Amino acid sequence: MKAARIHEYNKPLVLEDIPIPDIQPDEVLVKVQACGMCRSDVLLIDKFFLNYGTLPMPIIPGHEIAGVIDRMGSQVNHGLGLKEGDSVVVAPGWGDGVCRHCLEGNTQICPNVRWPGFGLWGGFAEYVPVPARYVVKVDPRMKPEEIAPLTDAGLTPYRGLKKLREGGALGPDRVLGIFGIGGLGVYAVQYAKQLGNGCQVVAFARNEEKLAVAKKYGADHVIAIGNKSVADVSRELKQATGQGDLDAALDCAGAEATVQLALGLLSISGHYVDVGFVGDRIDVPLFPRVSREQTIQGSFWGNNIDLGEVMALAARGKIQHTITTIKFDEVNTYIDRLRKDDVVGRAVLKF
Repeated sequence: MKAARIHEYNKPLVLEDIPIPDIQPDEVLVKVQACGMCRSDVLLIDKFFLNYGTLPMPIIPGHEIAGVIDRMGSQVNHGLGLKEGDSVVVAPGWGDGVCRHCLEGNTQICPNVRWPGFGLWGGFAEYVPVPARYVVKVDPRMKPEEIAPLTDAGLTPYRGLKKLREGGALGPDRVLGIFGIGGLGVYAVQYAKQLGNGCQVVAFARNEEKLAVAKKYGADHVIAIGNKSVADVSRELKQATGQGDLDAALDCAGAEATVQLALGLLSISGHYVDVGFVGDRIDVPLFPRVSREQTIQGSFWGNNIDLGEVMALAARGKIQHTITTIKFDEVNTYIDRLRKDDVVGRAVLKF
């Protein structure tokens, strides 16, 4: 099979032919039809994750996977209702099944988690072995290049917005800011209109083309933030919404600048949820966080229930996509474009 692999950090992926993998008795072999390309793939290649652990080489990146079941292991539970030829997407976090987080259903934060695309097998290859309980059947009429990104770019902001809603941060009298209108942000704006309980949705980004996409997908207001201070943005926010601060913020970038801006705009008792990590360190004043009783929360990927809900929305035509499909031999070109923040929406490798 064709595979794009990391053999050395900070180097282009090696495009090569390797054997199709075997599967364990409880696994299925997924024939990959499409795989989204994520900024995390770039961070992986650029050694970001070495701060948090090591991975054996070679690595096949790619964690936004849609395809069909090519083969099933002999011990796959029949209760899963799977069969060869089923259209599926791959859930992101493969837990140990016994820790408290797994038992609660949040396998993506299992302390012994495995993630596709962060090890020997990933979606930048024509086949990937997956534990059967971590594939989700989907309507075969949906396009693989559209549903593949929903396993991360579409899943991660969905879970983050659920956290804001469950925390009581959203309502008709509230203003929600979405920071970073990239692969995740274009979906976040859409979910905000569906899950936001009538709140005003404001999109913040540097790129005017990305802001235009946010407006197209339902943002009530868009604000360009390049080279502007918190005070500058606050004035524009007040002119647009009637208030100069945010009741809730969803940060889809996680860059130092967006964290500082979002927290600088956050209201008394405001809620900030971060789902991105372009940067790795932040420097923000602590006293306003305490004295204003703000809630700052991380949100990571999503669980099988979240993914099932996202796929149900997609099947009902409730999610729009900004997709660029690419060929296998264009992988390194688009890795470089992602590195330069030069992709609007999601680039998707299609086999």
